[in-house]
Amino acid sequence: MAKIENRFFFILAILMALVVALSNYLVQYPVNYFGLKDLLTYGAFSYPVAFLITDLSNRRYGKNTAKKIVYLGFALGVFLTLYFSTNYSNLISIRIAIGSGTAFLIAQLIDVNIFDKLRKKIWFAAPLTSSLIGSSVDTFLFFSIAFYGTGINWVTLSIGDLFVKIFVAFVMLIPFRILLSHIKEISTVEKKINV
Repeated sequence: MAKIENRFFFILAILMALVVALSNYLVQYPVNYFGLKDLLTYGAFSYPVAFLITDLSNRRYGKNTAKKIVYLGFALGVFLTLYFSTNYSNLISIRIAIGSGTAFLIAQLIDVNIFDKLRKKIWFAAPLTSSLIGSSVDTFLFFSIAFYGTGINWVTLSIGDLFVKIFVAFVMLIPFRILLSHIKEISTVEKKINV
């Protein structure tokens, strides 16, 4: 069972890193449809999945292990971002990498702590509250670090991104609830094996 636990831990960390790297790439591209160019980037659609991963790992393993997944996902995500999607001759690209890493780490650790405090409440309270607060902190930190003083209208982009992240946080409750019952089944099986 320890091998399965370790494998699941690393799968969550790798998924976290991929979500971070993908979001850092997608945030460079505004949504050019329906007049949303100045309001929204594609990164807003992928990044909230990081909160789902954090919340599932917190539910499964607890606060301390969830933090380890955040740290590992952070390290791998920053590496992938720096290697694949950072243009070192473009200052904004470098600022995106720095802003992303800073915002990710702070927001995810806030998410872990809020989730842990609310974990005993009704099933949706912890993931929804922690994701909404974490997304708000992440959005403000990221956009201010990445785009402040660049001429890019980062305030309207951050507001548009935040609205999408809030919407996606509500949508992520569906897979959270489905996976939550699966995670409980894994715990029940482990207890039966260990008895």
